[in-house]
Amino acid sequence: MTFLIVRQSQFYFVVYSMWCFSGIGRETRLEQRPITTLAYAVVLLVLSIIGFLVSPSLSLALEKYGRPLPSMEQPNDAAAREAEETLFGGYFLTAAFVSNPSFAARPDNTGLVGLRHMLHLETDLYKQYLTFYTDQNFFSDRTKGWITLSEWDGTYAFTGLIDRWGWRIQYERDAPLDKSGLIQAYADTLLTSRFQAKQDFGWWQRTFPNQNLTAYAGAGWLFHNSNYFARPDNTGRALFRYVAHADLDLYKNRVVLYGDMNFFTDREAGNAVNPTELDWIIGLALRVHEDMELSVYQEQDQPLDKAGLVQKYTAVQLRYSFDVPKRFWK
Repeated sequence: MTFLIVRQSQFYFVVYSMWCFSGIGRETRLEQRPITTLAYAVVLLVLSIIGFLVSPSLSLALEKYGRPLPSMEQPNDAAAREAEETLFGGYFLTAAFVSNPSFAARPDNTGLVGLRHMLHLETDLYKQYLTFYTDQNFFSDRTKGWITLSEWDGTYAFTGLIDRWGWRIQYERDAPLDKSGLIQAYADTLLTSRFQAKQDFGWWQRTFPNQNLTAYAGAGWLFHNSNYFARPDNTGRALFRYVAHADLDLYKNRVVLYGDMNFFTDREAGNAVNPTELDWIIGLALRVHEDMELSVYQEQDQPLDKAGLVQKYTAVQLRYSFDVPKRFWK
């Protein structure tokens, strides 16, 4: 068995950060350590979450698509989601990168992101089993005045849920807007498995009636790749991705702590299954209304197999969700 290996300090970084934010232990400053190619297994990351997935009950409350955003659905919305189709739904978000030392504003790694705007739209083609969605992401360059858009990332996908399993087939194209330049594009598949503490563990509901823990983990294959790189410095070409995500509902789905890890491998490397890049996010979301959310989060994209460019930022984000059931059309 081939192990996908990452240094232990990096493997526990997001988990430890979530522990610190939740107030379980005293504040401790984390020190960044360099990553070598071989340390602990990414397999452990996936198995640590999949290991919870042992109950056959339904869990649909997470967002379906493997993005690092906490679901805005209530835990009891799962049955309704299965019974009723969505005519169209989604969300709009806008974010300010309040601290950005190195997160680039274009696919060619020029500029620094100032603002991000995103529109997500989806429609159910057949209940939760088959859904089409699109994400339209726009970024501005703070070095050119914050307002003018510098990059457009367009995503188009089919996705679905079958019990606790999620699948996705997606195409993404990232292109500059304010000048000609490098365009990155890929098509991939992704399979994930999900867990929800309130539904899967009876003791959780009794012990933590106002809290919940949801998670998913999985793997994907970039079967088409046009300049979609395997490291933040735009080297290599991505082949596989491994994802893991967790949402910790701290109080009645009003305060949510979330973390996300996304690994890429390099099809041009000697070992095409060993991860060469890790993108992690840690964030805290406050639901000011059932359809509105304010969050603060930090992202860092870093190479794993060698020293190189690290892209990171801290952002404040406002998100508004909407949903129109098909029954409103009748």
